[in-house]
Amino acid sequence: MWNIHHTPGIFDSADKRRLATDITDHYERAGLPRFYVVTLFHEARAEDFFVGGQPATRGVRIAVDHIARRNPDEQARRRTAQWVKRMLQPHLERHADLHWEFHVDETSSELWMINGIVPPPPLSDAERHWAETNAATDY
Repeated sequence: MWNIHHTPGIFDSADKRRLATDITDHYERAGLPRFYVVTLFHEARAEDFFVGGQPATRGVRIAVDHIARRNPDEQARRRTAQWVKRMLQPHLERHADLHWEFHVDETSSELWMINGIVPPPPLSDAERHWAETNAATDY
């Protein structure tokens, strides 16, 4: 899940669709079902967006919650952070004076269900089936 908090004027409807598609495409290339990816945009008024205790007239703060996969070590976590950075840069660096940051959390998959179904084990035949059909089904 990607929660993207931003001040007004950063994303229009087309920008949101492009970014959500770019994010989802990456996970699909990694073999995950597209429906595993949820992207939420939260617009906050500039007077409600603070960085360091000061109003930020142009800001983006992104919280990514990974559940389907976990990075096994520091090197993998750094690769993930670099991937997120590279993917976001074209969408964000076109805005002058923009403060942007992100973090990635890794949530326990034991606390996760989709449509009341525990997702299949990583890299299993059932997960591949979910990815191919783009649907959560009993397995």
